Amino acid sequence: MEVYKFGGASVRDAKAIQHMAALIKNTAPANLLVVVSAMGKITDQLVALNDAFIAHQSHAQQLLEEIKAYHFNILNELFPDHSHAIYDDLANVFVEIEWLLEEEASDAPDYIYDQIVSIGEVASTKIVAAYLAHIGCAVSWADARNYIKTDNTYKEAKVDWLKTEAEIQKHLVPILNKNMVVTQGFIGGTSENFTTTLGREGSDYSAAIFSACLNATALTIWKDVPGVLNADPKWFAETEKIPQLSYYDAIELTYYGATVIHPKTIKPLQNKNIPLYVRSFLDPAEPGTCITALKTPLPVPTFIFKVNQVLISIFPKDYSFIMEESLSGIFNLFHTHKVKINTMLNSALSFSVSVDQDEQQIEALIKDLSASYKVKYNTGLELVTIRHYNQQTIDRVTLHKNILLEVKSRHTCQIVMKD
Repeated sequence: MEVYKFGGASVRDAKAIQHMAALIKNTAPANLLVVVSAMGKITDQLVALNDAFIAHQSHAQQLLEEIKAYHFNILNELFPDHSHAIYDDLANVFVEIEWLLEEEASDAPDYIYDQIVSIGEVASTKIVAAYLAHIGCAVSWADARNYIKTDNTYKEAKVDWLKTEAEIQKHLVPILNKNMVVTQGFIGGTSENFTTTLGREGSDYSAAIFSACLNATALTIWKDVPGVLNADPKWFAETEKIPQLSYYDAIELTYYGATVIHPKTIKPLQNKNIPLYVRSFLDPAEPGTCITALKTPLPVPTFIFKVNQVLISIFPKDYSFIMEESLSGIFNLFHTHKVKINTMLNSALSFSVSVDQDEQQIEALIKDLSASYKVKYNTGLELVTIRHYNQQTIDRVTLHKNILLEVKSRHTCQIVMKD
């Protein structure tokens, strides 16, 4: 039994879906589960719709109509016969949002977010499953919310592993023994049958959850890159593919922000010793990158860039040391405001961190920190992380840059800088 995962780029339009379907039909092993993300940039559009609805802005309905038109235009290309059942099936998917928009936004914002943004995955998988059936595949559509069971932490739900594995083994395995199954990434369901999401870009994590609970022989994530590269091509003109990675190095890379794999993906696979393949759907004959327990040293230095960073520096008001007790309170405030730290450095009288820019979260965090500490911050910065660095690699990325913070360990160097 294997799991394939396809991201938004692989289902962004009708031609992409046809290409993906041909790839599946030509390579599919027996007992295949296909996990699919929302189409193209639909998640971003649904986030904009959610924000407009919560802010009581009049264009929310217009945004929904644009999202619906995008999906139905793809249907028109894939299914010229408008009497096909997929048209009604897709219309019913969007009814869930239409009903929500008819009411005032009175529920908690994170709850509303999950009910709206999750629709992207439901819609894409309905279309993909229908098209696979159309070209002759024996396929079933499955609702991931019936299998991935979570708590009520909306926007970043925590998986109940015991319930999830029990549901998958009891109800999903019998379907997989008969047909290929198409399901959603990114979403789960609570015990009260409310929809939750697993965090942005969480479809990789969903695929790993399914893989672990199915005891899959392998998980393949199909991307628009040839495998795991030592740097993002949008930052470096010349990059190298890494043919083999250990779970350890993969976790390190994703922790520091490598976007080719979601950070939570590796642990469920490592627990069950399931190999992860990162391959190109543009060139499926190529082997890509294989990630296993095998401890293979990284052949080249790797570079991970994060932009739109904020450097926050925290100082005591009375020149007392920043000790463990102070750090505990500081970390608790970061947790309360859901601000994740990308790198940090502390001295006797200061504690500095680099975090992603989110105006509302950062403003609220700084306000609370300022009650007990003096706070300074800089915005519009870059954070580069170099694994297996040397001075030459540091010089390469810091040329013509002003370095505000630099942190080094044996294998990793992190630099916060600006032009």
